[in-house]
Parts: sequence; C-alpha cells; structure tokens
Amino acid sequence: MQTIITEIKRHLPQDEEARRLFHGRGRIFPGYQDLLIDSYGSLLWITLFAARAPAWRAQLAAELRKLRPQTTCIALQRRDLPHEPPEVLYGALPSQAVAHEAGLNYQLRLTAGQNIGFFIDMAVGRKLVRKNSAGKKILNLFSYTCSFSVAALAGGARQVVNIDMNRGALQLGRTNHQLNNLDLRRVSFLPHEIFRSLSRLRKLGPFDLIICDPPFAQGKNFTAETHWPKLIARLGPLLAPAGEVIACLNAPQMSATDLRSIFAENLPHLDEDCYLTAGADFPGADPDRGLTIQHYKQLSKVSYQRTW
Repeated sequence: MQTIITEIKRHLPQDEEARRLFHGRGRIFPGYQDLLIDSYGSLLWITLFAARAPAWRAQLAAELRKLRPQTTCIALQRRDLPHEPPEVLYGALPSQAVAHEAGLNYQLRLTAGQNIGFFIDMAVGRKLVRKNSAGKKILNLFSYTCSFSVAALAGGARQVVNIDMNRGALQLGRTNHQLNNLDLRRVSFLPHEIFRSLSRLRKLGPFDLIICDPPFAQGKNFTAETHWPKLIARLGPLLAPAGEVIACLNAPQMSATDLRSIFAENLPHLDEDCYLTAGADFPGADPDRGLTIQHYKQLSKVSYQRTW
C-alpha cells in the first residue's frame, strides 16, 4: 500500500482538474498492474482489472480519504466483472459528475458500463487538437463522446463532423458541447459505421484536420492490425490540400513504429510533425506500446486517387 500512497502524493491536484493519481497498467509498479485511480474533483474513481479482497479495498479507501480530505465519494469499478455496477467505498455516488480539464467540462456516466465517457489519459491529445484547430474544418473519427470536438471548437474550429456507431455516446457528446456553451450550428453528430460511410464523408469534405482515435477493439468493426491500414489508406481523398492527421494509438499489439510504417506506405506525402505520449501521470514500462499520439502534416498539394 505504501507504493500507492507515495505515487498518489506525487500526482495530487491542487484544484478540481481531472487527473490520474495512480497508473498501474503501465507495469511500472509490481503487484499493482490491475489498479487505476483517478481524481474528478471531490470524486475519486478506482478501476480494478482483477479481484481484490474487501479488506484491501477498505484500506485503500481509508488511505485515499487521508490523502484527499475534501473527497465526498470514493467509487470502485470492477473491469473483471463488466456487468457489475460501481461499488461505493465511501460517501454517495453523485447523480451528476463532471470532469474539469483546461477550462472545459465533460459529463461523466458513472453507471453506464465499462467506460464513464471520458478518457483521462487523452489530455495531451485534446490539448494538441485545441492548439491546432483555429479556422479549420475537422473530421473526428471514432468520436465517442466527442471530447476532441469540444476541444477543437474551444480552439476556434470552423466546423467539426463527429462520427461514431454509438448513438448514446454521441448524445453525451452533444451534452458536452452544451456544457461548454459551444455553438451547435458548427458541429454535427453522425451515428454511422465509418468504413461504410466514406463516400458520404468525402461529400462533406475536404477536411483540414482528421482525428483518428479508434478503440482498442470494436468487435468485427475494428481490430488494430486489420483496420489501421485500411483506415489510413482511405484518408487521402478526405484531406484538404496541406491537410493534417492526428492519430491516437492505444493497442498493445501495435507499436508507434508500426503506425509510422502504415502512414509511410499509405500516405507518403504526410510528414510526422510531432509525437506525444500520455505524459508523466501515465508511466509505462514500454512507452512505445502505451498510448501514443502522432501528428502528421501534408507539406505539399497532392491529388489522391479514389480507392473506395
């Protein structure tokens, strides 16, 4: 337990900002590969990927209360039991919870299954998008709850098109825009399967920036090894001259080097402008196979042949 306490002290926020307090999934802390702890203001959210004894869970909650006295709720989600509701270790689960990040707000779904609607490790990606969005028309693929879209509009994007199969996630995405008083006339939400909608997207384009943040796996609709090459191969006709792509990879079976090779083969006129990892709050034994973000820019005007 002392390992957890020491690490949390290094990451405790001084404000209400969303922050990862303990990141065991990076395999840096022996014996704790199953544990994540996140802070959302007065809510502490624990994620476990393996069973832990009730006495251990109670001790962890007690230590967390000492470290962050302003906590009003400590909840635990069992990822090894996907259909279990969150277990409240202290306080009461709030009816409404919001993640605060860089002056923006994102609604959390605390009782809606495996994911709460916000990926805390993508803060650097949202910062990158916000920084590179001014005046641009943006396509947000695998948009989920549209946090990239919120960041893009906050950064001055001219228009954002969000596409995801999950209608419920898109509805939460709409709520996220409303939470931040963003103009819904500049954003659209398309509940479609991406590979079946490329012709429609081409009619909506071209796009100055395309964001690709696919899930680790999405049944037959997306697996990293099979679908990343197919996805990148189809982006060219959607890009405007001097267009850009931000690609987010979080699939342990693929490395950042693998993704670079896919870009080099399928979009050779794009050059990598920057490469980011999730940051110091997310230490990993093999950063090349953790969350990585690659930003590509098209440096010359290119005429792409339609391949679909």
